[in-house]
Amino acid sequence: MPIDPAAFRTAWPQVVRSLAVTTRSLDSGEEYAAEAFARAAAQPDGVIDDLVGWCVQVGRRSWLDAVRRQAVLVRIQPQLARPEVAPVDVPAEPGDDLDDRLALLFVACDDAIAPGAQLVLAMRVVCGLTVRQIAGHLGVADATAAARLTRAKSALARARGEFAVPDGPARADRLPVVLACVAGLFTVGQRDAMQPADATQDPARDALTLAEALVAQYPDEPEVLGLRAVCRLGLARRPGRVRDGVALPLDEVDRSAWDQRFLSAGLGDATAAIARAEPPERPPGRFALEAAVSGVHATARDAADTDWPRLAQLYDALLDVWPSPATRVARLVVLGRLAVRDGGDLGPVERDLEELVADGPPYAARDASLALADLARRTGRTDEAAGRYRELLDVLPTGPLREFCRRHAG
Repeated sequence: MPIDPAAFRTAWPQVVRSLAVTTRSLDSGEEYAAEAFARAAAQPDGVIDDLVGWCVQVGRRSWLDAVRRQAVLVRIQPQLARPEVAPVDVPAEPGDDLDDRLALLFVACDDAIAPGAQLVLAMRVVCGLTVRQIAGHLGVADATAAARLTRAKSALARARGEFAVPDGPARADRLPVVLACVAGLFTVGQRDAMQPADATQDPARDALTLAEALVAQYPDEPEVLGLRAVCRLGLARRPGRVRDGVALPLDEVDRSAWDQRFLSAGLGDATAAIARAEPPERPPGRFALEAAVSGVHATARDAADTDWPRLAQLYDALLDVWPSPATRVARLVVLGRLAVRDGGDLGPVERDLEELVADGPPYAARDASLALADLARRTGRTDEAAGRYRELLDVLPTGPLREFCRRHAG
């Protein structure tokens, strides 16, 4: 029975969470869920009415079989004595109305795991990204990301023993890492799927779903509102970025195609995020500032109308709270725009971009190379621009962005 991708993405976190509670292990929950879904896919059509219930039941039975083989029959005798058709719903803790994927995110972002390993575990088990996608997002080798995933699962099992969704205070402590995971999922979606063919395989939409679940839990938290604003505004501006399979530069984006519903909702979130941050006691954080950046782009009539000085100020503030290579590249792009517009010296901007190309992680080096090619193209250095676009063809995957570079590589 072929499993519909949308049904799978909805059912997977519910089954993993239920089996993790049963087996008291996130790693085991994932393992038995995978086995159950594989068995579901092998069933004839019409056999399974309730995919979640069926997979939970099959996963539980597989676990019980494994426990029997390990000669601990006495310990699980009460569970084996239950009726053959047992309820599959796991009783929720009092007041626990967490979305299943969100619950798993909070489990994966345990402070007993190293920060880099938290991200890998959450993005693989919960967000469903491949090891290669995770490695690309973090700027590490595939083998490094895979090793972090293995260590994270082992560390979680050693530190906590039994699977349990953290309570309110523990969730609040883990919230910054959870936000970073959702933001990473959104970034991967926007970078790798500029024009997704299938809405069920769209990491950016998945990120918005998680952001909405976070807002339901933390409706007054500026960073949570800021993250949802980033997702909404990013998705609002995605239509019009591609024409005939080719990515469009900012100056040529069809702004009339933008999703006005997402645009309005995202601007409302961005305004609320900044309003709820109270300087100097509580200055805007990473996601409130990123939301403000998106808001500036979303309200400009065209690229020339964009408030580039305001963007430069926002990126300076963002660099203070989140000094990542991605922030550095974005800030330099804005400074390059200002230098071209005002006839300023491009030398410092291009030297800093060259430094990121040489020493930055792969994603930042790629984005810095694109920025350098764009500066050369817009300042009439066509041969230099063509050469840079040709070099990018070796690192960009097939898709609209690579097609843009191919067309400008001469």
